[in-house]
Amino acid sequence: MRVVPGLKPLRKGEKLAILMPGMGAVATTVIAGVEAVKKKLAAPVGSLTQLGHLLEEDGRPGPLLRDVLPLASFDDLVFGGWDPIPDDVYAAAVRAKVLGREHLDPIKAELEAIRPMPAVFDKEWVRRLDGPNVKKGSLREKAEALQADIKGFMERNRCARGVMVWTGSTEVYVEVGPAHESLKAFEAALDRNDPTIAPSMIYAYAAIKCGLPFMNGAPNLAQDTPALQELAEREGVATGGKDFKTGQTLMKTTIAPMLHARLLGLDGWFSTNILGNRDGEVLDDAASFKTKEVSKLGVLDQILSPKQHPELYGDIEHKVTIHYYPPRGDNKEGWDAIDIYGWLGYPMQIKVNFQCRDSILAAPLALDLALLADLGQRAGGKGPQEWLSFFFKSPVTASGKPVHDLFQQQATLHAQLRRFAEAAAAAAKSAVG
Repeated sequence: MRVVPGLKPLRKGEKLAILMPGMGAVATTVIAGVEAVKKKLAAPVGSLTQLGHLLEEDGRPGPLLRDVLPLASFDDLVFGGWDPIPDDVYAAAVRAKVLGREHLDPIKAELEAIRPMPAVFDKEWVRRLDGPNVKKGSLREKAEALQADIKGFMERNRCARGVMVWTGSTEVYVEVGPAHESLKAFEAALDRNDPTIAPSMIYAYAAIKCGLPFMNGAPNLAQDTPALQELAEREGVATGGKDFKTGQTLMKTTIAPMLHARLLGLDGWFSTNILGNRDGEVLDDAASFKTKEVSKLGVLDQILSPKQHPELYGDIEHKVTIHYYPPRGDNKEGWDAIDIYGWLGYPMQIKVNFQCRDSILAAPLALDLALLADLGQRAGGKGPQEWLSFFFKSPVTASGKPVHDLFQQQATLHAQLRRFAEAAAAAAKSAVG
């Protein structure tokens, strides 16, 4: 994407709606974190937009991003969303057990004021969850109800713009089929209640129809279908990749570039995880795990270039497993056993034990994606925003050839942010002149 001259400036006091399907652990951690930072009770650790510096072309750190980019401020954010469980955000955050009461109670009133709208939900797509707060009717009626929700929310809260960030569960695995091949086919599928239309697709459709960028925090097939890419192009709406890059894949896309850069051989990479939150429960279903597995397995081939180096990476044994273990809650643990070899083929091993907190890592990504997607669309971005690949396990690109190397992704991201900063500076100078 290239910045167009008409980067739309922010007007003081304009509100940005951040709407999240799935108001569980990740969404409540985002909202509570923003409210805590606003009250100066905590720092926005992990957020590029809040703490990051713009990297110059030579890699040196430049100014703070928030000083040179026209990003929406925390005071101008309005949160909402949907969930099949009707708990308000405070009750949902307590149930999620990510944040302690010492962080939640000082912002209890703000969190209790946010209640989820009835969700588009189908147990055929997420088999381990259920709840009474769901929409009824045909798929077309549900899509129209979501559009009404979006418009009503923005009117009630006087929001000038909005972004939708999927923070819901991983759906069962599905591949692109006839209903997803074109917008005409997709809308016909809505009318006949086609069973291959997933809830996440309906959310993406509704968001794009309402002009909201759609960022997908799960590996679900949604905005990346040909049908919804066609709609995004037609409506001039920005879309992103899939599946927040948080724990094990973050490590994988950091270590694999090192192996490639040093031309160290790789025999196998075994990855396993335990987690006990709602995401872990959903992924305990084999059909949902398949969706996540495909997302996780795709990174090594692109980074290591086995066609370029068949003698080093032509026959890698790559295994990924996830296990639901309720006592661990949101505190995910990932183990990697990496079998490598060096000079003259002598074997070595790398062992990684990443004891992380799933939603603590995902929350700043969801926030950054919302703010940057809003910026990108104001700069004329539409369709897949490849420069946002840094945040995703499964980047979506117009060419269909994503880059997974974290450092290449970082360079692409900052190159785009420099263009935004230059456009913002030019606009400010023109306004003064």
